[in-house]
Amino acid sequence: MSDQAQRLRNLIRSQTEPQSSSTRILTVTSGKGGVGKSNFTLNFALTLQKSGYRVLVFDADIGLANIDVLMGINSTYSLYHLLKREKTIWEIINKGSNGLEYIAGGSGFNDLMRLTEAEIDYFAEQVNLLNGYVDYIIFDTGAGLSKETLRFIVAADETIVVTTPEPTAITDAYAIIKMVHSLGHEVDFKLVINRVTELHEGKQTADKISLVAKRFLGIHIPTLGFVDDDPNVMKAVKQQTPFTVAYPGSAASRSIERLVGRYVTGQMAPEPQQQSGVKAFFNKMRKLLK
Repeated sequence: MSDQAQRLRNLIRSQTEPQSSSTRILTVTSGKGGVGKSNFTLNFALTLQKSGYRVLVFDADIGLANIDVLMGINSTYSLYHLLKREKTIWEIINKGSNGLEYIAGGSGFNDLMRLTEAEIDYFAEQVNLLNGYVDYIIFDTGAGLSKETLRFIVAADETIVVTTPEPTAITDAYAIIKMVHSLGHEVDFKLVINRVTELHEGKQTADKISLVAKRFLGIHIPTLGFVDDDPNVMKAVKQQTPFTVAYPGSAASRSIERLVGRYVTGQMAPEPQQQSGVKAFFNKMRKLLK
């Protein structure tokens, strides 16, 4: 009850204080599974929060939702309870490591893709209440380009593609960018290279994708950063604790700090858009669900 009261106070404050910008929507995806996408999402969100930003993670990995597993938490409520109108948006927000707020997806996202227009309007109305409550909503999608993942990628303000230096991961990361582009969608993509053994390897991997995208698609894919290959990451996974919390001084944690620092200082600032934020996200989502 106290958490809900605090959220209400935060909401009132966010709506009465001047807003410099609306809540920004990020999607994190990957071309294939096993590249550390969800682990990156979780620790990226935690580090953004540590930097003073209000963050909410939406676990949109249909069938393989594991953000709560990485934190060793059993979620009480999920998106399913909202879609069934059993709970409000405020009641399905769970708290994880270091107080990070997140919404578990589970089977709820399967239901989301089958909603009627009236149900979509209700869902949008509920989630739109988060506009101004947090600075960032981060959607952690499934790997590969399913219809569901495509909708989150296209509707978001920007999409981070996570890959590794492995040849198959590189190929699949480029493939998802190419497929989205071939469908006529303009998306603000950024690259993160995970499990890098040395800086040269990370840059080489990013250059391969960026150069091919520039040559064959005519689009620029900037690199957000690199995350060091670090045995402490797997230790943290086994402990069900985010590695930035369990091992804050580790190489991977320092990598995330540099990456977030680069992101928030404006070096990777997104291109100005006519529409952004929660309302624009659902306007795009509604068109894609037709």
